[in-house]
Amino acid sequence: MPVHLITDPDDERIADYRALTDVELRTRWEPPHGLFIAEGELVLRRALRAGYPARSYLVDAKRVDQLADLDTGDAPVYAATPEVLREATGFHVHRGVLASFRRKPLPAAAEVLAAARRVVILEDVNNHTNLGAIFRAVAALGVDAVLLSPSCADPLYRRSVRVSMGEVFAVPYAKLEPWPAALADVRAAGFTVLAMTPAPDAVAIQRLDPAQRARAALLLGAEGAGLTRAAMEASDARVVIPMRRGVDSLNVAAATAVACWELGRDDPW
Repeated sequence: MPVHLITDPDDERIADYRALTDVELRTRWEPPHGLFIAEGELVLRRALRAGYPARSYLVDAKRVDQLADLDTGDAPVYAATPEVLREATGFHVHRGVLASFRRKPLPAAAEVLAAARRVVILEDVNNHTNLGAIFRAVAALGVDAVLLSPSCADPLYRRSVRVSMGEVFAVPYAKLEPWPAALADVRAAGFTVLAMTPAPDAVAIQRLDPAQRARAALLLGAEGAGLTRAAMEASDARVVIPMRRGVDSLNVAAATAVACWELGRDDPW
C-alpha cells in the first residue's frame, strides 16, 4: 500500500478534508461534489462493506498500519503528523483515520417503501447528532427505512455518520417530496402515518390497535418545534409516549428509540 506523506495542510491533494468543522462550508462542498467524510476505522470499514467507493484516505502517520489489510485500489493513502491533520481539518483527529467516499445515488421513496414493513419519517430534523442517533436506533430496533423531508440534515455529514456508528450505511433512506403532500404516497403504499406529539388528544403508543401497528410510519419533527400543522394534518393518528413527573417530551432521538422499540416489541428476535 503506497503511502504519500503530506507536510503542508494546504496541499490540494487533501482538499476533501479541509475545514471539516465548518458545517456551512461542508454543506456547500460535499453533496455537490458527490462525496462524504468518514471518521474512524470502524466507520470507514462499514462504509467500504456497504459498497461506497473510497476517493482517498488521510491517516495519522503513526496509524498507517491500521489500514494495511485494506485493498485501497486506486484511492491514494495520505499520511501526516497530528499537527498537520489538525491544521487541515480544523480539529484534533483523535481517531487518527479519515476517508473520503463517493456517494451513491439515493433510491426513490417509492422503492424504499416497497421493501419496508415499518419506517420512520423525519420532518425538519437538522441537528446532525440527533440524526445520527436516530439512524442507530432505527438499525438496532428493527425499523426498515428512514424517509426525510427536504429540509432535514444530511445523514452522510461526518457527525451524523460518526454518531450513528456507521449505521447510516445500513439503513435505506430517501427524500420524501413534495413535502408534506408526499405523505399521501406513504399511506397509499399501505402504511399508517403516526404523528408523534405530546398533544393532549394523542393516543398512548402502547394503546394502538393491531391494524395501526402492522405497517407503521412513525412521523417525528425537529427538536423543540415538533411537527408542523400541515404534517400533523396529513397523518392518520396522533401518538404520544406517556410522560411522568411533569416532563412533556423526550429528545427526538430518544423518542424515536422508545417508539421503535414499542412497535417492534413482539417481533421475533
